[in-house]
Amino acid sequence: MGTPCQISGCKNEAPQAIAEQRLCVLHFTLSLEASCAEMRRETALGNAPQDRQRDIMRFITENGERLARVATSGLHLTDDLKARILSTFLTLMNLRENLDRSNMRSSFGRSSHPLR
Repeated sequence: MGTPCQISGCKNEAPQAIAEQRLCVLHFTLSLEASCAEMRRETALGNAPQDRQRDIMRFITENGERLARVATSGLHLTDDLKARILSTFLTLMNLRENLDRSNMRSSFGRSSHPLR
């Protein structure tokens, strides 16, 4: 018997790849989307300290790997869940790109090069 999803009222089970999170695929992707949105707001101004940026990178890597394991594990996924997984991958990629842009802005702002 699998691990039940911890969200109240959800009758789905957590796949083995994300059993530790105790969330079904739908709720796992929704959780990732919400976390990514929060982190994008946090990094938008380029003020996130280096330690926090490393934490965000670790979050992106670990959860991207988990999501890949879910997607390629052989589970029967509906087309809607497949689309949600792809959308969540895109969200993780956008967060990474946002973090990179934020770093470029903050490092440029710290340099002594005048604007031309």
